[in-house]
Amino acid sequence: MSEETFPQIPKIAFAGPDSRESLSYRYWEPARVVLGKSMLEHLRPAVCYWHTFCWEGDDTFGSETFERPWHRDADPMVQAALKHDAAFELFEKLGIPFFTFHDRDLAPEAATLAESESWLAKLVERTQAAMARTGVKLLWGTANLFSHPRYAAGAATNPNPEVFACAASQVRRALEATHALGGSNYVLWGGREGYETLLNTDVGRELDQLGRFMSMVVEHKHRIGFSGTLLIEPKPMEPTKHQYDFDAAAVYAFLQRYDLVGEVKLNIEVNHATLAGHSFEHELAYAASVGLLGSVDANRGDPLLGWDTDQFPNSVEEMTLAIYTIVRAGGLGSGGFNFDAKLRRQSVDPVDLFAAHVEALDTLALGLLNAASLIEDGTLADRLSERYGDWQGELGRDILKGKLDLASLADLALAQDLDPQHRSGAQERLEQHVSRTATLR
Repeated sequence: MSEETFPQIPKIAFAGPDSRESLSYRYWEPARVVLGKSMLEHLRPAVCYWHTFCWEGDDTFGSETFERPWHRDADPMVQAALKHDAAFELFEKLGIPFFTFHDRDLAPEAATLAESESWLAKLVERTQAAMARTGVKLLWGTANLFSHPRYAAGAATNPNPEVFACAASQVRRALEATHALGGSNYVLWGGREGYETLLNTDVGRELDQLGRFMSMVVEHKHRIGFSGTLLIEPKPMEPTKHQYDFDAAAVYAFLQRYDLVGEVKLNIEVNHATLAGHSFEHELAYAASVGLLGSVDANRGDPLLGWDTDQFPNSVEEMTLAIYTIVRAGGLGSGGFNFDAKLRRQSVDPVDLFAAHVEALDTLALGLLNAASLIEDGTLADRLSERYGDWQGELGRDILKGKLDLASLADLALAQDLDPQHRSGAQERLEQHVSRTATLR
C-alpha cells in the first residue's frame, strides 16, 4: 500500500452523544444491539465511489474546485490506482464496512470496449487485495451507461441496436466484476432511459427494448451463479425530461409487464423520491407493500432547488420514519444504506469529506434508535390496527374473500340501513407521539 493520502485524519472513534468533536461518532456503534440485531446488520452503510472520489467539484456553471491528489496524474491508470488507495484509506478510517461503485469509477474509459474491460479487470484485482486486507465489502456494483456520448439517447432504449450491444457488454463485465468481488447486490440505474421529446420517441418500442435488456441481465445473473439481488433505482427525470423508472409504482408496473417480478427489487433514493413528488417514506412504504424493498441511497435534496443535489442526509426525523418503515417491513436483507451524496463545491478540505460521512452515519444511527423506541412502544402499530380493525369482522372478511358481489353488497347496505360514522384519524396526536418518543435532533 502507498503512503497515506489523509495523514492528518485519525481513525474515527465513538465518543458518545455529548461529543462536540466533528471527527467522532455520537451514535454509530456498529456492534450495539438494537431490536435483536447489531446496528451494522440493520444499516449496512456504504460509501459511494463516484461522488466521493471521482467528482472534482465542477458544475454546469464552473470548473473544478477540488484539488485531490488522485486527480493530478496524466496517466489514467496511475490516477485510478491513487484514487483506489485513497478510497480504501477513507473506508478504513471511517470504519464504514461497505462501498459501491460504477465500472467507470473504478477504472477509466479507454479507447475501446476491449481495453476498458482490460483496465477494469486490473482494478478488480487491486480491489480484491484491498478488500482482503481491510475487511471492507462491496454492497453493490453497477455500470455507467450514461456518461459516454454513445449513450446520449439512452442505452437499452437507444434507437441504435449497436449502442444496446455496447451497453450489454458493459453490464456483463460490471455484473461479473461485482460477482468476483462478492457483491451483495447489482444495481441497474437507467440514467438516460427516458426521453426529452415525444416528437422523436416511440415509447412502446423503447419499453420493450428495456424489458428485453433487463431480462438478459437476469438470465446472465443466473448463468454466472451470482446470488446477489438485482435492483432498479427509480428516478423521475434528470438528465432526461421523463424516465421510464419514474418511481416505485412505475417500476412495479414495468416489472409486471415484462415478467420480472421476483427477479428484481428496488434501490430507493431519498432525493429521487422527492423529485418524483413523493416523500422518502412513501416510496419505502410502497416498495415494501409490493415486496420490492431492496436497498437505499441515503441523501437529501434542497427544497428550494429543483434538481438532484445529492446532499448528505441530516434529517433525523426523516430517517427515523424511514427506518421505522424498513424495520417494520422486515429490513433490507442484502441491501443497505449507500451514501449517494457529495460535498458542496466550496467544501474543499479533506476534513469536510470525513465530517460529512460521520454526521450522515450518526443521523442513520440515531434514526435507528428512534425507530426502535417507536416499535418497542407499540403505540403507532396499535393505532394502525385499531383503524382497520373493522375489516377483521364478518363484513370486512366477506368483502375481501369475494363472497359478496357489487349488487349483494349494495343490497346489504340498504337492508341494514348502514350509517357509518367518521372516526378521527388523530394525525396530530400521532405526530405528537413521534416527537415525544423519538430524539429528533
